[in-house]
Amino acid sequence: MIKNKEQVLNLLGIARRARQLQSGEEIVLKNIQTKKAKFVFLASDAGKASAKKITDKCKFYGIPFSTDFTREQLSQATGQARTVFCVMQSGFARKFEELLTMR
Repeated sequence: MIKNKEQVLNLLGIARRARQLQSGEEIVLKNIQTKKAKFVFLASDAGKASAKKITDKCKFYGIPFSTDFTREQLSQATGQARTVFCVMQSGFARKFEELLTMR
């Protein structure tokens, strides 16, 4: 499981370099609503109001999401100090889902 988490964080960095990652609450919410977001990463230590807003939207629009990582882990993997990220490409999204469900 720890190996999978490392793989996810490494892949997150790759997705960022491939410009397939967007971050920030407003941008991510807009991408969820337009169904452009294929997978959402929300920091486990995100603020309650933000976390509820993001998770509710993801559930409503059927976008898979993960709260397995802290803000620090996500920021370290992407080089951006943010609490929420969305993956824009379905290939990356599938791989994240695969890695995160192999527990």
